[in-house]
Amino acid sequence: MPEDKVENHSLPTGTKARQNVKIESFENINSYWLNRQLPLRWESVFNIPPWLEVWWSEFGNAFRLHLCSINEGNELIGIAPLFMNGSTASFIGSADVCDYQDFIISPGKEQDFFNALLNHHLTEQGVSTLDLRALRPESSALTHLADIAQSRGAEVSCEPDGVTFEIDLPSTWEDYLQLLKGKQRHEVKRKLRRLHEAAEINYRVVEDFETVKSEMDTFLGLFRESRNDKTIFMTARMESFFRSLVLALSEIGILKLCFLDLDGQPAAAVLCFEYNDTLYLYNNGYDPKYRSLSAGVLCKVLSIKNSIEKGMKKYDFLKGAEIYKHRLGGREVHLSRCQIKLK
Repeated sequence: MPEDKVENHSLPTGTKARQNVKIESFENINSYWLNRQLPLRWESVFNIPPWLEVWWSEFGNAFRLHLCSINEGNELIGIAPLFMNGSTASFIGSADVCDYQDFIISPGKEQDFFNALLNHHLTEQGVSTLDLRALRPESSALTHLADIAQSRGAEVSCEPDGVTFEIDLPSTWEDYLQLLKGKQRHEVKRKLRRLHEAAEINYRVVEDFETVKSEMDTFLGLFRESRNDKTIFMTARMESFFRSLVLALSEIGILKLCFLDLDGQPAAAVLCFEYNDTLYLYNNGYDPKYRSLSAGVLCKVLSIKNSIEKGMKKYDFLKGAEIYKHRLGGREVHLSRCQIKLK
């Protein structure tokens, strides 16, 4: 590993502290993430170092890594998890497997962080364009960077980049049911009742490393069987990414692999991440022979119920406008893509 390169840039006129822009390794940013004394905001699971490193190891060979931190004096104020494709810099990740992305910044330090990033550093590295995708409305890229870059003469354009759905979870299952529209509440109850009448059901959550490792074949089989487009999506390279990601997040206690068994046979599964009091529904699959029992949807319903029982605060269906997300009480959140052409 080559030595980290450190660059010094002055803060905007009128301030005394100096900022250091430092090229980082995944090992270093992982140590920052594990250091709970640092005020950095690792908002979503898609920003944490284990996730970024797995994506990079699987898909980054055609690009140039540009992972940097910014310090103000001795204080770490933020991290830019970027890679370069030619003269364009983007977040480490890709829109097909990373649902949200953003910079990692200490609250209140956004102005200083972005000014340091834009004070020649990016252009010195050969960056002419920032192409930032999967931005939530509250992301620092939208709430701070876009305006700062525009005020410095950059050309900024933002456009819709899909939608996501989420639920603020109540404290009880009955309260959740009351959130649903009358017809949907009736449907959930009816389908659950019919499922119990048709088979012996077992909803189980797999999370320890060795069991997750052994159950991935079952999950991938259900994933591929459920829809033809999922079969096409799950190439050998994508399967390698899924397996590596699942094992990496299982090791740190974030991965939850949930199965709905009917009469002892896996009928459906959901692959979830539990992070910051949120359960992220990352992907799912089901055996088509159980379609008449709505096994796929009910596996998701039971994951919501389990999240409520565990005291989770939010259930995130993630990207995609599938109708079941709305029917199960999801609130729509619009995502954006922001392109910034630097001067």
